[in-house]
Amino acid sequence: MIEILKEIILDSQALVEDTGVPRHLNVERIKGKATVCIGVRRSGKSTFMRQIMAQLIADGIAAGSIVSINFFDDRLHFLKEKGLALILEAYYQLYPEKKNKETVYFFFDEIQAVPDWELFIERLMRTEMCEVHITGSSARMLSRDIATQMRGRSVSWEMFPFSFREFLDASGVDVREPLTSKKRIHIQNSFEDYWRNGGFPELIGVSDALKVKIHQEYFQSILYRDLVERHDIAHPKALRDLALQLIDNAGSLYSINRLYGFLKSLGHKLQKSAVGQYIEWLEDSYFLFSVRLFDASRSRSNVNPKKIYCIDHAMVTSISSGILVNSGHLLENLVFSALRRKTADIFYYRTATGKEVDFIVLIGRTEKQLLQVCETMLEEKTRKREIAALLEAMSEQRLPEGRIITRNQSETIEIQGRIIRVVPAWQFLLEF
Repeated sequence: MIEILKEIILDSQALVEDTGVPRHLNVERIKGKATVCIGVRRSGKSTFMRQIMAQLIADGIAAGSIVSINFFDDRLHFLKEKGLALILEAYYQLYPEKKNKETVYFFFDEIQAVPDWELFIERLMRTEMCEVHITGSSARMLSRDIATQMRGRSVSWEMFPFSFREFLDASGVDVREPLTSKKRIHIQNSFEDYWRNGGFPELIGVSDALKVKIHQEYFQSILYRDLVERHDIAHPKALRDLALQLIDNAGSLYSINRLYGFLKSLGHKLQKSAVGQYIEWLEDSYFLFSVRLFDASRSRSNVNPKKIYCIDHAMVTSISSGILVNSGHLLENLVFSALRRKTADIFYYRTATGKEVDFIVLIGRTEKQLLQVCETMLEEKTRKREIAALLEAMSEQRLPEGRIITRNQSETIEIQGRIIRVVPAWQFLLEF
């Protein structure tokens, strides 16, 4: 076992290199605290860690002072029983001269696969000269329990698939000012690629058929490795049917009662409480996200139906049946993903007269933004409906400005002393 660990450590040191596109994620390394990077599978966490390693080497840190372990390596299954302390034993057998003499940089990828990892990390940081970086695909790494067990020795950051700006970087598209007409057309064409393929790094430039295959493999891995195996789920088929139903209704309202009835109609026998638990675990894996009604009363907000969104709009098209999902809902999902990179305080809004606005977003302690998503406003009936709902919400929230995100329309509407900016999705993604 020790020899296997030595081999893995030495192999990883030989492979440290700068790979991939630099992410627009300002992760600040804080002395005395573990850097925890969490997000959905295949969002680029491991590549981001390798970029940090490469930067350390560029700054003069020897490769021998860097330890990188990926806990999804099937050679490491014994660590679940033998414990993570074997990693230290193996490393200091290779480099005994570094013990308590030099800072060692530990990178642990998908560490949540090993029980009691947080206790090991807390002890490691307390007893060794080290800097620790961790990745994981579970929001539970942000929970109070983890923070308590690590005694405040960690700072967590979220990583999502490529934003549109990161997609442009990866595609070699220059978005620096000035934005000439030629450059703008190039960006708009790239948006069409982003619209089709989404933000997962591996999907850039692949064919439509391969995109669907890769998305479906991601979906299976999330379901069975991140949920079924981790939580020992007794009804995996029910979980899969629930996830597919939610994907089919991306951008729409859901309730536990309706979902429970749907699963019963398919012949699944499970408790209603299990439905809520499954949704919680799907969100925990950063695959799906629920959005509550904006209300000063949290209890009222919780009893109302919630809206559901997927981590990636293009993934919806690859997984869904295609019966219920429309391009308007996909656009709404794309806008949600952009908002979620900025803040978790996202709600949908219902006015006093029952009109609905897709998003009200809280940024910081004071800033609020109202956003409506509408694929096209060419039809007069649709235009009046979207403007009326947004205008009423702006009045109730005393906001002078709101936005309507469209597929490709742009205009500024001044009405009743307020401003509504209609912007195409590509422009919104660049500006937000």
